Amino acid sequence: MEVITRFPRPVREIVNTEIPLSDGTRLAARIWLPEDAESNPVPAILEYLPYRKRDGTSERDALTHPYYAGHGYASVRVDMRGSGESDGLLLDEYLKQEQDDALEVIDWIAAQPWCTGKLGIIGISWGGFNGLQIAARRPKPLKAIVTIASTDDRYADDIHHMGGCLLNDNLSWASTMFAYMSRPPDPALVGERWREMWMHRLENTPLLIANWLQHQRRDAFWKHGSVCENYADIECAVYAVGGWADGYSNAVPRLLAGLKAPCKGLIGPWAHKYPHFAKPGPAIGFLQETLRWWDQWLKGKDTGIMDEPRYRVWMEDPVMPAAYLPHRPGRWVAEPSWPSKNIRPTRLALNPGRLGNDAEAEMALTISSPQDTGLYAGAWCPYGLGPDLASDQREEDGGSLCFDGPVLKEAIEILGAPMVEIDLASDKPVAMICARLCDIHPDGASERVSYGLLNLTHRESHEHPSALQPGRRYRVRVQLNDIAHSFKPGHRIRLALSTSYWPISFPMPEPVLMTVFTGASTLELPVRPARKEDAELGDFPPPAGAPPLAQTVLRRGGTRRLVERNLATDESVFTRHEDTGTYRIDAIDLTIDQVKTGTYRIKTDDPLSADITIKWTQALARGDWQVRTETETRFRATKNEFLIDATLDAYEGERRVYTQLWDRRIKRDLV
Repeated sequence: MEVITRFPRPVREIVNTEIPLSDGTRLAARIWLPEDAESNPVPAILEYLPYRKRDGTSERDALTHPYYAGHGYASVRVDMRGSGESDGLLLDEYLKQEQDDALEVIDWIAAQPWCTGKLGIIGISWGGFNGLQIAARRPKPLKAIVTIASTDDRYADDIHHMGGCLLNDNLSWASTMFAYMSRPPDPALVGERWREMWMHRLENTPLLIANWLQHQRRDAFWKHGSVCENYADIECAVYAVGGWADGYSNAVPRLLAGLKAPCKGLIGPWAHKYPHFAKPGPAIGFLQETLRWWDQWLKGKDTGIMDEPRYRVWMEDPVMPAAYLPHRPGRWVAEPSWPSKNIRPTRLALNPGRLGNDAEAEMALTISSPQDTGLYAGAWCPYGLGPDLASDQREEDGGSLCFDGPVLKEAIEILGAPMVEIDLASDKPVAMICARLCDIHPDGASERVSYGLLNLTHRESHEHPSALQPGRRYRVRVQLNDIAHSFKPGHRIRLALSTSYWPISFPMPEPVLMTVFTGASTLELPVRPARKEDAELGDFPPPAGAPPLAQTVLRRGGTRRLVERNLATDESVFTRHEDTGTYRIDAIDLTIDQVKTGTYRIKTDDPLSADITIKWTQALARGDWQVRTETETRFRATKNEFLIDATLDAYEGERRVYTQLWDRRIKRDLV
């Protein structure tokens, strides 16, 4: 990344200020703006998060916000209620209170003497979600947003559920927030009241995993904050950005198709990070690209950005499957509109072991996958910081029904969501199916291109699921994740079907024997012929940003993903260990240490043996001020209930100052 040290306008920073709300709560903000902004006002860009501006996002903030300020914007980073140095309590994600607070923050920013009254919102993940949600509330100063790695549908396409199946990232994310919410504010900013604020947070810590499991269907809880309920609510301009390696990319084409407001879409090869430093590469000059967006919508300059193709994506070339990829080969392609008339749906028949242009005589094939099918799936939401991508799928394919196409003589490129229609029957009333689209290399390596899950009780509705009648034949549709991929000559296309996908998805209550009827079942691929216009696309500029945050590494950490099998007990254990090491943010003399370990256990023949434990340790220190929190969540199930056990311990030095235990039982609802 090119480091920019001189900007068109000199920048000053307000390290911490308080934004007053109507109920007396004060939210902490960090602001970068041109030195002369009060005499020469500028538009503002808001990033509104619960991840702590003081330390949690300070590394990426240093690259991004001064850059915007140096180009004539007030860049405002606000800690949400109950996080960082802000007052109040953080009780759940995407609450109406969160949006209401944001509306007041926007009005406050617009009224400042350094602001022109026009404002944009940028954010990734949580900040991308609430950017859409706040836009749907239509605050008058808000003219445009950039939403990155987000979703328009909190039930069907978020970290909680996929196709009605319960994602294990539901627990992982709840455990992460469990740890994040336990941290105190910084005494250097809030003074002596830091401990009172900390205790107030600890005493009111919600057990988010229990809250979320009360809503196993697509009810009003999930519809709230899902802007797909009414795209017309959003009237400002939207730039939707995603990455094929991320858990969040499907919303980009849906927003392009659904929004009536001005909208652009961009999907690169990236995992869950900002595109100017994301892996797999290539990273792009994302700050330069978004600066063109802001200049267009907040300053009224014609930058030409709206004259360019509406949807631009990275067409991925095959690559030898690996859990970590620093770079993904491919090329940029673009569509002038979406849905595109250039996409040609191509349907292939599922015949015994084969994909074909024509359906052969029907045959009944059965599959009952080992419960640990999926150990090499990678993370549902990779971050690209370690081995969290899908690796070689040959072992997964061994636990699946596979259908292979012929060796390709010419390249086939796809852009969009592959779709599988299957005639099937289950011997149990609750079952799931996983469909994986793989690129089989000439040497036999199996590269996962896309996948989709479906809880078969949700075959007709996520809102009103119904149990299967064992033995009855059903026709179901499984939509896989959107993707752009080029299958090369000499390769094969494979569809693999399994009845489990651990540890991506929590298992069904009983082992399932599923019958798939070939001949009647199909795979539909969104084939996109190559377009000469693609060669005319200009490249993005190389990544650039403001100087990085000055940090001193005191202890190096690391990331590990381990798969172990105990042949004596027939148990598989998957371990995710993430250690940031110990490091000091030099400017504020704050030392930080974070370690997370997740252990996922299951026996190959027993879904009720599924057992997940996630532990977090987080420590902050400055001189004699030393605090630490330790959290642990354990998740299991019986045939009828989910079982949750959790602990929270907080320490000053080595003295434990707070502890709390949870023991919850929640009824399973066709999951």
